[in-house]
Amino acid sequence: MTPAAITRRNMLAAIAGGAAAMRGVGSAQALSPTPVRDARITRLIGEASHLPAIGQRLAFISHALLGSPYRAYTLIGGPRQPERLVVRDDVFDCVTFLETVLAAARSHDASQFQSQLRLIRYRDGEVEWHARNHYFADWCTNNVANRVCRPLLLPGSTVVNKRLTSERFLPPHRATMAALPVAALLENRTLLATGDIIGFLSRRPSLDYFHSGFIVVDSAGGLWLRHAAESRGRVLDQPLPRFLRDNRTQAVTLLRVREPVPGSVLI
Repeated sequence: MTPAAITRRNMLAAIAGGAAAMRGVGSAQALSPTPVRDARITRLIGEASHLPAIGQRLAFISHALLGSPYRAYTLIGGPRQPERLVVRDDVFDCVTFLETVLAAARSHDASQFQSQLRLIRYRDGEVEWHARNHYFADWCTNNVANRVCRPLLLPGSTVVNKRLTSERFLPPHRATMAALPVAALLENRTLLATGDIIGFLSRRPSLDYFHSGFIVVDSAGGLWLRHAAESRGRVLDQPLPRFLRDNRTQAVTLLRVREPVPGSVLI
């Protein structure tokens, strides 16, 4: 790892990271015959539509999904297997939970949901295995570039570079990540907001992030992590400081979700 001070020039490049372990190549065997299950998310989009701010919609929709089962490898596709757009609101891994909630919160009505999901999950919205954001580094970079999110660089942020090799079907991948030390994160806790996206940097040389989720700030200013946890088998809220301590986290990356621009073109 090579840390350096963050500058405006390298701000966008510093949004990287993204564990292939968080995604998987995709396994059709783990799915029902259809990869589309969106009745619950359709209802939640309608119920959240009156909320004026993206943070409020993220909080409402993600809260409604608490208790949903964890399941990895739900995406369908591979280097030699056709990619399919999987839409599921019944089971999640940590990244598909982010994607589903984010796409729903950015949708003015249910007709926009799948277009938003494509925009978030794939580079340029192209449903193709090589365009999928396999590394969370690419997920962050592409969702900053398409203006779904923006970097949230708090005081103390640095830059970390890694050579990623954890995805065996991809060539070695260079990633540049914004890295905020945990101590600086907690010192600047008042700058965080419910709905901010957090990625947890991995200590493994070949891996960028080991997990991701949403930050929730309660009425007393307490910080929570809302995430799909493999270890707990479901979507749940956990105290963020405890999660950081239990997982010996050294640094994180933060993104803030942008409000969709009215009339923006969907894919």
